[in-house]
Amino acid sequence: MCCFGLYEKIIDSILHFFNDVKNNLKFILPIAFGTFIGIFIFGNLLKLLFNKFCMETSFIFIGLILGSIKLVVKQSNVKKITLIHILFMLITFSFSIYLVALEDTLNITSYINSNSYLIIAGALMSAGIVIPGVSKTVILMMLGLYQTYLSAVSTLNLSILLPIGVGLIIGGTLFLFLINFLFKFVKSYTYFGIIGFILGSIFVIYPGFTFDVHGLISILLLIISFIIGLMLSKYEKS
Repeated sequence: MCCFGLYEKIIDSILHFFNDVKNNLKFILPIAFGTFIGIFIFGNLLKLLFNKFCMETSFIFIGLILGSIKLVVKQSNVKKITLIHILFMLITFSFSIYLVALEDTLNITSYINSNSYLIIAGALMSAGIVIPGVSKTVILMMLGLYQTYLSAVSTLNLSILLPIGVGLIIGGTLFLFLINFLFKFVKSYTYFGIIGFILGSIFVIYPGFTFDVHGLISILLLIISFIIGLMLSKYEKS
């Protein structure tokens, strides 16, 4: 949404929905409809790609993530990077690494079928929808739910999707107010905190590397997706 200059308008339309229901609904519905179509179409495709070409697909995501950093810096509108900006970035980066380490010590599979865990996961996943630069895919990977989510989307498994949906609504509402508050008072620092999360997310996605044809193709795809990520910043409207 940031790439098309829609992000702040979407937040404003949702937070002030009842001030102009007709126009806000007219604006939000096509975006929501397109989002759901995209989820169902690409859900099966991503599941197939991760199953058949895990390394190559992961490196595409890493390239896009690295390429998106320029866009996030641009959106921060910061004229001079200070020590506080770097500190915010390091704090969120360290927290991301901590979550990666925590995932390895937890038996995630024992919680996946718990409705309460799925609701919490949905609430956290909403951060990837509301906060620019934070990927919901990465959040689900951190929670050990990404493959489960893709399977649920491809088979319309409501026992998984409904609790996640409840969490999305709850978390999305809270994050909307939070991000609106942070952007209003500490916008540039917030964006650098987002950069920290972005950099930390690479450690979640990284699948390892092999020195063979698959490794060579993965590096090539990383470079291509990185360039695409950089090019997307040109379409962002200030």
